[in-house]
Amino acid sequence: MMLLNFNETQDLSNWNVVSDTVMGGVSNSNFSLNDTGFGVFTGKVSLENNGGFSMVRCHLERKDVSKFNTFSLRIKGDGKTYQFRVKTDKEDTHSYVLRFNTSGAWETIEIPFDNLKPTFRGKDLDMNNYPGNYIAEVAFLIGNKKEETFCLEIESVELL
Repeated sequence: MMLLNFNETQDLSNWNVVSDTVMGGVSNSNFSLNDTGFGVFTGKVSLENNGGFSMVRCHLERKDVSKFNTFSLRIKGDGKTYQFRVKTDKEDTHSYVLRFNTSGAWETIEIPFDNLKPTFRGKDLDMNNYPGNYIAEVAFLIGNKKEETFCLEIESVELL
């Protein structure tokens, strides 16, 4: 089942960017559509003022995903490491997270639900991994503890 597909919709109204500026940092980022219609997350991560991350997230109507067990990401990164993040409810303070590397080429990355670990503000939580019951948010984050520019193109997020 297709969860997010930029080939089918060009609507960015449910997407928003969050960076370390919420806590005094100075990283900056943007999410837009490129000429081919894919979502593009770009920016610069700065470590100034104890910063160090940028994130783009999409709020979804809460969906039952219990018939699936894997996320399939169709992305083109820049050779850097990113995090894929999901929430089961919009009120959750924690996310379920998996770090993944990009190759610089278009690729499909499959993430089994049970590989997503619960975290809050970068700290692992003593909870079970993603239960795979509901989803209310999808996000991509970069925060590699170094200053860097970045560019991640997103074509789709699918449930398998």
